[in-house]
Amino acid sequence: MISVVIPTLNAEEGLSACLSALVPAAVEGLVREVIVVDGGSSDRTLKIIEQSGAEVVHSAPGRGEQLSVGAAQARQPWLLFLHADTVLETGWDRDVYALIERVDSGRREATAAAFRFTLDDQGFWPRMIEFGVAVRCALFRMPYGDQGLLIPRSLYQRVGGYSRLPLMEDVDLARRIGRRRIMVLRSRAVTSAVRYRRDGYFRRSARNLSCLTLFFLRVPPRVIARLYG
Repeated sequence: MISVVIPTLNAEEGLSACLSALVPAAVEGLVREVIVVDGGSSDRTLKIIEQSGAEVVHSAPGRGEQLSVGAAQARQPWLLFLHADTVLETGWDRDVYALIERVDSGRREATAAAFRFTLDDQGFWPRMIEFGVAVRCALFRMPYGDQGLLIPRSLYQRVGGYSRLPLMEDVDLARRIGRRRIMVLRSRAVTSAVRYRRDGYFRRSARNLSCLTLFFLRVPPRVIARLYG
C-alpha cells in the first residue's frame, strides 16, 4: 500500500531509529517497501540499510535528486517520504491508514499529509521552533521535509513530483500540491535537533526563514544554496 522513500548521506546516527519506527506498519502490511536512496555515504549508512532489509538505490547527492529517484523506483500506490533523522511516533500508522481509507474510498479528494513537527530536545527554543512550524502549517499548509510527506502516487505524478533542486525541494512540491490538498496529521514526526544545537537555534531559524523568503522572491535555488551552503 505504501512505499517509503528515505534519502541518505552519512546518516548512520539517526537512520536505525527512523527505520525501526516503520516495522509495526510493515508487519501489518501498511508499509510494503522501504527504499533508501543513498547519495554516496562513507560511514555505516549502507551497512545499516543492508541489515534492515530495506532496498538501497544509489544516486547523486542532493535531496531533490534522491527523492525523485526513489519515487521513480517505488511500486506502491501511496508514497511516504521521510528524512533519515526523523522518527515517527508510535501510532502514526493509524492516522495514515485512516486518511488512506478515506481517500481510496472516495470520501475525500486526493490529499497529501505531513506530521506534526517535534524536536528531540528540551527547553524554550525547541518549543518556540515547534510553535512557529505549527503556525506556518496552519496558515499556509507549508510543511518542510522533516515533517514527512504522505501522498497518493496519482497526485504526486499529477503535480510533477519532486524537482531535482539543491534545496527547497520540499517547499517547491508543497506549493504545487496546493494548501487545499495538504493536511497535518495528529501524529508527530520527531526530528533530530543536532543541526539546531550545532548552529544555534536562532541562527538556524533565521537561515531557514531567509532561504524561504529568497525562494518566494524567485531567487534560483542554486543561488540560495551558494549563499547558505
